[in-house]
Amino acid sequence: AVVSTQSTGGYMIEGGGSKTMSKAKKWLYTQPEASHKLLKLLTKVIIAYLIEQVAAGAQLLQVFESSAEHLGPALFEKYSLPYLEEIAAGVKQGITERGLGDVPLIVFAKGAYHSISKLSYAGYNVVGLDWTVDPNIARDFCHIAVQGNLDPCALYSPKEDLIEKTTEMVRQFGVRNYIANLGHGIYPDMDPESVRTFVDTVHSVSEEIMKKGDPYSQLYT
Repeated sequence: AVVSTQSTGGYMIEGGGSKTMSKAKKWLYTQPEASHKLLKLLTKVIIAYLIEQVAAGAQLLQVFESSAEHLGPALFEKYSLPYLEEIAAGVKQGITERGLGDVPLIVFAKGAYHSISKLSYAGYNVVGLDWTVDPNIARDFCHIAVQGNLDPCALYSPKEDLIEKTTEMVRQFGVRNYIANLGHGIYPDMDPESVRTFVDTVHSVSEEIMKKGDPYSQLYT
């Protein structure tokens, strides 16, 4: 896994994390040429790094655009999406040239709900979804596999409520071309038993759906 170009560049300009990424966005608006120069350099490094991850044994790669939520559609399409596309193409070309096989790629652009459809055409195998995305909307606009998207804080819920929320998530997404997951990272203080409940519920509900016949089996293959 690796943080993508725009997010990495943003952290460099901000000097760390930020609630607004205002310094980084100011740079995008006032220094467009320099911004693209930095992003192109970072893209090359990220591609090389991911190829080496595969060479070291990685069987799946995920590219995080963690600060996408700070970019509106216009900035995202200008300063993020082209480099995400370049990363996917460059990694695929690189692992092919080195005879490393075919490794699936996941793209997770947190907060980029406005560009789900475009992300599904960016060269990846899976689009990761954060917890704010409606599963039905995601299925309507994404033509490839999806991953997500339970709110990580839902794992703080009582066991019965967590089972209910997880069941609803799996039933909304269906089981074809779907990776059940949280809609972002897990928190350090999470009770491992809650994680177990989440995983066990995903398995049991998925098995139930497959026995009855997945409603998405003809739509997403």
